[in-house]
Amino acid sequence: MKELIPVNIVIAERTYRLKIDPADEQTVRKTVKLINDKVYEFKSSFAGKDMQDYVSMVLLWFATEQTKGTSDGYALNDTADKLSSLEALLDKTLAEIKTGE
Repeated sequence: MKELIPVNIVIAERTYRLKIDPADEQTVRKTVKLINDKVYEFKSSFAGKDMQDYVSMVLLWFATEQTKGTSDGYALNDTADKLSSLEALLDKTLAEIKTGE
């Protein structure tokens, strides 16, 4: 089992202590920065009662972005399947031409 390292992160003015895999530290810190940037963006753009309102907006934004990525992933898989079918058809046609010569 890998050794986890303790890190302190601040999200929306609250500090959290986590234990993470050292290989994930950069990703976690980039994600925290993205979250805090979005909190600030929503705080500057929308009226809210408290920080929880802005964190909720960021959560909704993030979940929506993830859903978009999933539907794009399905489109990519569909395209890959179609390309594979086309490649198989071309291979079959080329083989038929080669044996017909």
